[in-house]
Amino acid sequence: MYRKIIDFLVNWKNSPYRKPLILQGARQVGKTYSILEFARKNYENVAYFNFETTPKLNNTFEESIEPSYLLPILSHISGQTIIKEKTLIIFDEIQLCERALTSLKYFCENAPDYHIIVAGSLLGVAVNRQKFSFPVGKVDIKTMYPMDFEEFMIALGEDDLVDRIKNCFYHDEKMPSALHDLALERYRQYLVVGGMPECVNQFIETKDYILIRNTQNMILTSYLSDMSKYNVTNEIKKTRLTYDNITVQLSKKNSRFQYKLIKKGGRASEFENAIEWLCLSGIVNQVYRVEQIKKPLENYRDIDAFKIYISDIGLLCAKKDLLPNDVLYMVEELNDFKGGMIENYVQNQLLCNNYRTYYWESDRGAEIDFIIQREGKIIPIEVKSADNTKAKSLKVYMDTYKPEYAIKISTKNFGFEDKKKTIPLYATFCI
Repeated sequence: MYRKIIDFLVNWKNSPYRKPLILQGARQVGKTYSILEFARKNYENVAYFNFETTPKLNNTFEESIEPSYLLPILSHISGQTIIKEKTLIIFDEIQLCERALTSLKYFCENAPDYHIIVAGSLLGVAVNRQKFSFPVGKVDIKTMYPMDFEEFMIALGEDDLVDRIKNCFYHDEKMPSALHDLALERYRQYLVVGGMPECVNQFIETKDYILIRNTQNMILTSYLSDMSKYNVTNEIKKTRLTYDNITVQLSKKNSRFQYKLIKKGGRASEFENAIEWLCLSGIVNQVYRVEQIKKPLENYRDIDAFKIYISDIGLLCAKKDLLPNDVLYMVEELNDFKGGMIENYVQNQLLCNNYRTYYWESDRGAEIDFIIQREGKIIPIEVKSADNTKAKSLKVYMDTYKPEYAIKISTKNFGFEDKKKTIPLYATFCI
């Protein structure tokens, strides 16, 4: 399956400023597959090491972490001759070996001609919780996310429709109604399936939503297992409580995260470590409220006001135990949850495009779902789950801050009017 990360990896390989690369992200997003696929097409051979399946590998790094010492041993273990620039060295689940992570510093300084990529599912957690000697400034870092809607469409063989969507987006031209309806159908399928590669592959091969849901539940179970395995003992229960409560809070009209909804009398001091663990593991992400619309937006974020979204929309539907047909046909019974669910979808697509997102509230309750910086401009984004695009809050924002333009996302077709760029939900990946 096509993954956009491959283009990044090719640029990394060819860069004169290349350093050892850390590819981080939640479990099951396709890190190992993508690295191996990239290696197969761009290197003569691969030396692959997995610290989870081969714990004894840790012993290799005990005596020395100098490349001159490690390379002959790694070559012997892998059965591969490791050659400068022609072999890709891969360390998988590197969070399980602190000294292997530290060794990247010496590969950067003393053996820069050797190409090395490391992957970690819980690297953020491990580095933050342990006394790791992290190779600051000596590595390149990239975060990988589940497949976005464009990758999903390409996997389904809808390359021509993807090109048509992009063309309509860039030229503000309406999509022919038949293609618009087809793209909306694919978008609703994506809400159910999500972007986990195994689930997408099962959808392509079987179209069996029961099988896909079973796979999603297995992934969710593995996340719960990680919370127990890689967390401080007294934080495990709090982390699970918080994770279970996120989908509940997305059902609220005001989806700003509230500690008191986790448990009666809940406070930040009790649950902030749990939220940090979930964010560092890559299975949720936070969007902070921005207090002023000024550059840089990060300077004006309110650390006490935020929303939390699940990293994959398919896992969100599974966690909420939504019936696939209810999502595919957007039944009325989902009305209370639609808003939060579609916001979650949009946030995932923006994250895949490397946007740092915020939201905005006025003193009188007007709210903009997302604020981003795009092409040097601060742009408000209003999200609607259907074609009801009356946006009073957006008018308040535009009257107050007079942005160059705004983006309205809904089920309506493409258009541009009154400084508002209207795009269908399926085209969010174009932003």
